[in-house]
Amino acid sequence: MKFGGTSVSTRTRWDTIAEIAASHCANGKRVLIVVSALSGVTDLLKRLGETRDDFAQARQLRDTLVARHHALFDEMGLPKRNAIDAWMARLDQLLEDPRHSEARLSWQAELLALGELCSSTLGARYLNESRLDTLWLDARDFLRAEALPNQSEWGQWLSASVRFGHAPEIAAGLASRGDVFITQGFIARKDASDTAVLGRGGSDTSAAYFGALLNAEAVEIWTDVPGMFSANPRQVPDARLLVRLDYAEAQEIATTGAKVLHPRCIHPVRDARVPICIRDTNRPELPGTEIGWEARDPVPSVKAISSRKGLTLVSMETISMWQQVGFLADVFEAFKRHGLSVDLIGSAETNVTVSLDPSDNLLDSDVLARLCADLERCCRVKVIAPCAAITLVGRGMRSMLHRLSAVLAEFGALDVHLISQSSNNLNLTFVVDEGVVDALIPRLHALLIQADVMRVTDSRVFGTSWSELAQVQTTRRQPAWWRGQRERLLELAQEASPRYVYSLDQVRAQAQALKAIPAVDRWHYALKANPHAQILKAVHAEGFAFECVSWNEIAAVRNAIPDLQAERILFTPNFAPREEYRAALHAGVLVTLDALHPITEWGEDFAGRDIFLRVDLGVGRGHHDKVRTGGAQSKFGVALDEIAAFREHARRHGARIIGLHAHLGSGILDAAHWRSVHVQLASLAEQFNRIGILDIGGGLGVPSRPRDEPLDLVALASALAEVKQAYPQFQLWMEPGRFLVAEAGVLLARVTQTKRKGEVRYVGIDAGMNSLIRPALYEAWHEIVNLSRLGQVADELVQVVGPICETGDVLGGNRRLPVCREGDVILIAEAGAYGAVMASRYNLREPASEFCL
Repeated sequence: MKFGGTSVSTRTRWDTIAEIAASHCANGKRVLIVVSALSGVTDLLKRLGETRDDFAQARQLRDTLVARHHALFDEMGLPKRNAIDAWMARLDQLLEDPRHSEARLSWQAELLALGELCSSTLGARYLNESRLDTLWLDARDFLRAEALPNQSEWGQWLSASVRFGHAPEIAAGLASRGDVFITQGFIARKDASDTAVLGRGGSDTSAAYFGALLNAEAVEIWTDVPGMFSANPRQVPDARLLVRLDYAEAQEIATTGAKVLHPRCIHPVRDARVPICIRDTNRPELPGTEIGWEARDPVPSVKAISSRKGLTLVSMETISMWQQVGFLADVFEAFKRHGLSVDLIGSAETNVTVSLDPSDNLLDSDVLARLCADLERCCRVKVIAPCAAITLVGRGMRSMLHRLSAVLAEFGALDVHLISQSSNNLNLTFVVDEGVVDALIPRLHALLIQADVMRVTDSRVFGTSWSELAQVQTTRRQPAWWRGQRERLLELAQEASPRYVYSLDQVRAQAQALKAIPAVDRWHYALKANPHAQILKAVHAEGFAFECVSWNEIAAVRNAIPDLQAERILFTPNFAPREEYRAALHAGVLVTLDALHPITEWGEDFAGRDIFLRVDLGVGRGHHDKVRTGGAQSKFGVALDEIAAFREHARRHGARIIGLHAHLGSGILDAAHWRSVHVQLASLAEQFNRIGILDIGGGLGVPSRPRDEPLDLVALASALAEVKQAYPQFQLWMEPGRFLVAEAGVLLARVTQTKRKGEVRYVGIDAGMNSLIRPALYEAWHEIVNLSRLGQVADELVQVVGPICETGDVLGGNRRLPVCREGDVILIAEAGAYGAVMASRYNLREPASEFCL
C-alpha cells in the first residue's frame, strides 16, 4: 500500500492508514506500506538544495523542515524524538557537506531522500504506538538503481530506474519477520552506498517495484482522489470514475496527463501481472480504480481525455530531407547528445516536428539553445512554446474516427500544431496553444459523451461522476411526468404501437415557466418542433405567437386556430421559393429575410413593407454541428459584411427594416448565450433608423442525459433583464420550440426480437429511424426504459434498434436495461420535438401515430 504526501501529513490520516492495514491483516494478508514525504516537504528540500551560498535562506528552510516534522511528532503524541532528530542531524551534516556549494547530483539525491526517511520513521513509531506491530525497512536495501542506455547523469541520480523482478527469497525473508512493514517511496541505492531518487511520482513507482519484487497480491495506491477519471475532475465536474482499466489503457492515461498515477509504475506490475488499485484515503469504502491484465470491455470506446501543459515543440524544416538517407538519424542524434527525450513526432516530406515533455526532460533555455544550435547545421529550426497536448485515450481509436466529427470540429478555429495517432491504436493527440486548454477540455468531454464514443452508461467501466462523489452539485430536474402515468401509457401501447404520446399539461407548464421571464415582450412557438394541432392550441391559449419556416406551416397554424391574427405569425424562411414570400406578404404575415437575393432580385415584392433582417453573428452554438446555425459553414443569415448592401437595396425598394433577428443554434443550456446575442443585436440595431424589435431566437436546451442540468431560467431572466435595462428602446422577442414540447412527448414501442452477436446484444423494437431520426441524424441521446419492467435491475448492456434496413437504425447504443422479452413496452423519452414531424415512410413502414393526454 502506497500513501502520498497528503495521506501521511496528519495524525487523522495515520489513524486511517492503521485501520486499512489492520483490516488487511485481519483478512490474513501481509502488508508493506510505502510512504511519500509529508506534503510540501520535497519542495522545501529542493529549494534548500538550490540555496548554495545563501546561508540565511538555507537556515530558514532548515528550521521550517525541522518544525514541520516536530509538529507532526507532537500531534501524534509520541514520547521521544530520538529517531526523527537523528534524521534532522543528518540534514545538518548535509548542509555542512562541501558538495552543497557544488550542487553535486549525489548530494541533491541524498538531501531529497530525507523526506521519505523522516515520514516513514514517524509512521513506524505511530503505528507501533497504535498497537500495530510494524517493522521499518530501508527501501535502499531492496531497490537498486541502474543506468539506462543514453540516460543523462542527472537522470541517473534524480530520475533513476530500478531493476525489478520477483525475488522469492526476499519475500520469504520478510514473511518470517512479521506481517506489517513500512518503507520509503522515491528512493533507491545507487552503486554500493550512494542514494538515488526516482523523480516525480517516485513513490508510486517504488510501490510497483516492491509489488513485482514480492509478487504481491495487489498494489494499492492510496491518494486524495477516488481513482482515475475520464477527465481531470477539477476541470470537468461530470468526469466519471474509471472503475476498471487494463494496464495499457492506464499507461496511456497516466502518460498523457493524469496526475493520480505515475506512468512509470505500470511497467513493473504489468510484467509481474500484479493488479493495481487506486483508492481514496479519505473514503476507503469507495471501490476506486482497478487496473489489471485484461480489458473487460472489448468494444471500441474513449475512456478518457487528458492534457499536458508546458510542452515545447521543435519544428525542423529543410527541402533537403526529402529522400535523404540518414537525415532523421542525424537529427535525433542531437537530441540524444543533449539528453532530451522526444515524445510526439509528426513528419512531412520537408518537415519533422517533435514535442519535448518537461516532466521527462531537464529542459531549460540553455539546453534548448544548444540543441537548436546543433540542429541548425542541417535544417531550419523553430521552437513553439508554451504548448499543450490534448489526448483521447481508448481502445480501437481508429475505428471511432468517423464518430468524432463534433469533437474534431472544436479544433477548427484553433492553431493545431501537431496531430499524432498512436501506433498501438490507443490514443489520438492534438498539440495546441497552452492557453486554450482549460476551456476546451470540458467541451470536448461533453461532446465525447454526446457522440456515445465515451460510453458512460457502461457501469463495467465507468462509475459515479466526480460531482456526485464530491456532492458539489444538486440537480434542479423534476421527475418525468411519464413515471406517474405508467399504467395509462402501457394501455396506450397495447392499443397501438409504435405511438407518440404527448402531455399537454407538460407543454403548458413549460410555456408558463417561460412567460415568467419579464424581459421578453413576446414569445413565439417554433412550429417546426411539433405542429400537432392540439399542441398549437395549447400554446396559443398560453399567449404564444408562432414562428413558421414554410407556407405549409403558416397554413397549418391558421387551420388549427382560425381566429389567429396574421401579425401573430412570424415567417422566417430559408432559401424558400419566391411564391412563399408573396403568399405570406399577401396574408399579412411579418416576413424575415436572411439573404441578399430576395431583396436584390425580388425587391418590388417588399416595397412599402415592414420586414425583419436575420443576421449571422459569425459563430454557431448547439448540441451538434447540424443544429448550429451561425458561421460561414451555416446557410442561415446575412453576413455582417453584407448588411450595408442589404440596407441599401431595402431603401431603394422602400422596404422598412423594423426588426433584427439572430438564431445561432439549438440545444443550448448556457443562459449567458442569449445575453451575448441580445447585446450584439442591440449594438447593431443602434446603427439603424427604424429598428424597434430584437428577436434573439430560440434554441433553449432540454437536458437529456442523466447528469445534464436544465437551463437555469432564473439566470436567463437576470441576463436578459440586464441588457433590457441598457437598451429599453427595443422590444425583445424569443422563439423556443423544443423547450416547450421535447419533454412532453414519449415514443412507445414494443420489443419484437432480441439477438446476441458475440459480446453485443440487441433489443429490436417496432419503432425505427423512420419514426425518430434524431439519434441517427444528430447523434442525439434519449433516455430509454423498459416500461413493462420499470424498477427492475438494469443489468444488461444492449443496443436498441429498429426494423429499418439501415445500419444507422439505432435508437440507443450501449444502454443498460433489464432483460427484455418480446412484447415488452419500451419508452423513449424527450421525444416530443423533432420526432413525428420528421418521420417518413422509409421501407414503406408507417411511422408512429400520435396521441395527446
